[in-house]
Amino acid sequence: LVLLATETASTSATLDFTDNIDSTYNEYVFKFINLHPATDDTRVSFQVDTGTNTSYNQTITSTVFRAYQNEGGDSSGLGYRTAIDQAQGTAFQAISESLGNGNDESASGELFIYNPASTTFVKHFMAKMQNYSNDSESINTFVAGYVNTTTALTRVQFKMASGNTDAGTIKMYGVT
Repeated sequence: LVLLATETASTSATLDFTDNIDSTYNEYVFKFINLHPATDDTRVSFQVDTGTNTSYNQTITSTVFRAYQNEGGDSSGLGYRTAIDQAQGTAFQAISESLGNGNDESASGELFIYNPASTTFVKHFMAKMQNYSNDSESINTFVAGYVNTTTALTRVQFKMASGNTDAGTIKMYGVT
């Protein structure tokens, strides 16, 4: 892994990566370290764009499932999450389940984007996130899909589904 950029949240509306996404690497990894929302009951999400565009509305198809266990040990499960997947949607893609904004609640994980500079193929991605929810649950979320464009991706933006990112760090790496 080659560290390319670091963004640190401080009551941030968005965390943007607008440089270093090019044909240098065929795989990029974003590592999330203790992302903490300012708003209770929200999700970490991302969207991408091409060229110098900043509309962040590329078409995404995705699938999402999760495993969870509550603190009391009396509720757990594994299931598909139709509420946060997309079928040719242009919204920001959720990559975590609902987070709480308590001092001990945050999300950590990784997002992989493959061959973003390709002008031949769609852009595949997958994410795995672990978070402590607003319902006192430990949740492991898995997301996979593709961005339906053959135009090179040059930008990635992260934000909470509602409110700001109060604290946390995202690191972007190129994979050699």
